[in-house]
Amino acid sequence: MYSTQWCGYCKRLKSDLQRAGIEFTEVDIEHDAESAALVEKANNGNQTVPTLIFTDGTSMTNPSLAKIKEHLTL
Repeated sequence: MYSTQWCGYCKRLKSDLQRAGIEFTEVDIEHDAESAALVEKANNGNQTVPTLIFTDGTSMTNPSLAKIKEHLTL
């Protein structure tokens, strides 16, 4: 999950994922220029967070927990 420390949507999604028992790695794009560029590529040049990039190469921006579960087939 690509995020920033100040993002309220990121905090909510992180909490939802933890409660659902879905493991993830969080990367703060403000401290990692390479990750910021990856987020921009996934979001038409915008550094929009939270952005999730899955192991299959697909991405979601500010998704609901339900959408994530659907994608992961949980």
